[in-house]
Amino acid sequence: MTHLVLAAIAGAVPEPSPTPRQQRFSVHAQSTVTQQYHQGFPAAYSGTQSLYNQPDNARTFDVTLYLGARLWSGACAYVNPELDEGFGLGNPGAPGQPYNGTFGVAGFVSGEAYRLGSATSYARIQRAFVRQVIDLGGDPQPVVPDANQIGGSVTTRNLTLTAGKFAVTDVFDDNPYAHDPRNDFLNWSIIDMGAFDYAADAWGYTYGISAELAGRTSTVRAGLFQLSKVPNDIAIESRPLLQYSPIVEYERRTSLFGGHPGSIKALVYYDEGFFGPYADAVDAARGTGRVPSTADVRSKHLKAGGGINLAQEVAAHVGVFARASAMNGTYEADEFTDIDRSLSAGASVDGGLYRRPNDAFGFALAFNSISAPAQEYFAAGGLGVLVGDGGLTYGGERIEEMYYKLGIATYGAITADYQHVGNPAYNTVRGPVSIFGLRYHVAL
Repeated sequence: MTHLVLAAIAGAVPEPSPTPRQQRFSVHAQSTVTQQYHQGFPAAYSGTQSLYNQPDNARTFDVTLYLGARLWSGACAYVNPELDEGFGLGNPGAPGQPYNGTFGVAGFVSGEAYRLGSATSYARIQRAFVRQVIDLGGDPQPVVPDANQIGGSVTTRNLTLTAGKFAVTDVFDDNPYAHDPRNDFLNWSIIDMGAFDYAADAWGYTYGISAELAGRTSTVRAGLFQLSKVPNDIAIESRPLLQYSPIVEYERRTSLFGGHPGSIKALVYYDEGFFGPYADAVDAARGTGRVPSTADVRSKHLKAGGGINLAQEVAAHVGVFARASAMNGTYEADEFTDIDRSLSAGASVDGGLYRRPNDAFGFALAFNSISAPAQEYFAAGGLGVLVGDGGLTYGGERIEEMYYKLGIATYGAITADYQHVGNPAYNTVRGPVSIFGLRYHVAL
């Protein structure tokens, strides 16, 4: 629904367009290679989940096929088989052992890296869902053919229902300037709300349902999704409503700076599942000589969070964005990453400003922090989803990222990316570290 979202952000309803012919089938594909490197950096100590403090590099590769078919009026089914390979930056571990990737920074540096990795290619069905769009009135608007979007038309007011396996962030927390690690920023806490601990397996997908009620100037979204069986696990909970996450988001489209389109979104959610309280884990390990582990104290809990998401075009081809989010820091991170509070902001420039319509440039900042119970847990040697240095000299993470995407015709791009991370994994005695990246992307 990307093109629908971007069109809707304009606020004013565009002039009616001729109703396009409805497609029956849709076939699209993409492939992305991301290579990242960092130099050596100072570190007073390192642990199991520390970013390696010697020069290191890592690569990810994926190929995705987007298959769609129209079932009946307004309803389409989509399936996305994908081939993946590689690792995010992390820690090489012991000689002869597999690379231990996607560790060491809470606002992790590559949205193309999952919480697991493989030196060989493997295939998965990442998405398999049905989407029904119900027209509720207003002028018909064209739906541009795209990945997971069969061409056709939809009225200004509509209800969209989605059910099956997909990513929570396919529907929620979208932002036209910072949300797609294959085309814009790479850092996890810039492309999404850092403290949005949304339901997902280790690849970022889950089973659920969502509804989106769109009007002329606003949209309300609601969803219900299954959590993983164990925090940060491969398997999704199979029993409905045992471990789950409801989400509600309200979007108000704006027209500021002389009529330029924008939007303001407010999101709230909660996770109900088996989590370990940080304080209980520290208490259980006290006096035993063991490091604390939230896995030892997991029981049924409810934790809540939410955030604000802003996007605003300020001039032709120039947009700004910001996100602020927070969640209950009493419990361990369940699905996303070890961030309890996050603030990010940045700007994006479309190359159309200087007659390079397929190019783009972006710059962003992110500030991430954790709660006092989480600080005590990590200081005692505990491990989280992505961080755990065996100790902690606390300081909030500070991340700057900039990229330039060089478009190749309309189907490909090469992107140079740079990130500077201060206090990686909230440790003032490790880093700072500079991450250099190249991304190659083709979409058909």
